[in-house]
Amino acid sequence: MPGSTPLQSQHRSKMAALSSPLRVCRGILKELRAIQGPSYKKSLAYNYVMDQFRKNKVTGERYCRAKQEAHHASHTYLCLLASTRNHLVLHNLYHGKGERSPEEVASLVGLRLPSQPGGKGWEK
Repeated sequence: MPGSTPLQSQHRSKMAALSSPLRVCRGILKELRAIQGPSYKKSLAYNYVMDQFRKNKVTGERYCRAKQEAHHASHTYLCLLASTRNHLVLHNLYHGKGERSPEEVASLVGLRLPSQPGGKGWEK
């Protein structure tokens, strides 16, 4: 950026690098809130996730490979939670309805059956 010092640009790049784990943490907490409701902060899963993110936070004194591995594991866990939620939504939408009428099946795939107002459609 014009007019910015090297220290400012270095600070911006560090903030950009650290925003991804924060985004993953927020995503995991969002999924926990969707699963458990408003009392998700009292759950063991919430405490564990927050403890792990605090433990693997990068400071100025240390840079370790475990942080990268923890970030990858957390991203994978977020993907698992989101995929499980999406699977349950799709499962509830398309499964377990029993026998369906042809009109209902056609509407599921975005089609409409032709209407036959006067009988079979070919007679006049």
